[in-house]
Amino acid sequence: QVQLVESGGGLVQAGGSLRLSCAASGRTISNYAMGWFRQAPGKEREFVAAISTSGTSTYYTDSVKGRFTVSRDNAKNTMYLQMNSLKPEDTAVYYCAADRGLAAKIRTLKLYEHDYWGQGTQVTVSS
Repeated sequence: QVQLVESGGGLVQAGGSLRLSCAASGRTISNYAMGWFRQAPGKEREFVAAISTSGTSTYYTDSVKGRFTVSRDNAKNTMYLQMNSLKPEDTAVYYCAADRGLAAKIRTLKLYEHDYWGQGTQVTVSS
């Protein structure tokens, strides 16, 4: 079993930055592709970014390209999401997920098909 815990969320003004962390325990995540998702009030959970097991391949939804950067440190069993130039529409609960499959396919999986989820961290961007 893998336990995932997100942290780093908070309240920030538009144009500001936050760095989210997803810390894993119970098992090494080096064999898992990892992803970030978010869910705004009244909306479905959506894909944000994904990273391959080695960290060499990354994928982003169009709305965050050029502003967000996903990375991982397998030695620390942790994944990160650096969020810059934040916008009010980035406001959501952010979740991390771990998957045994390919990072390129993370965005296509149904929510129940992901192997592990964290509990989420709130990000609020004020205008």
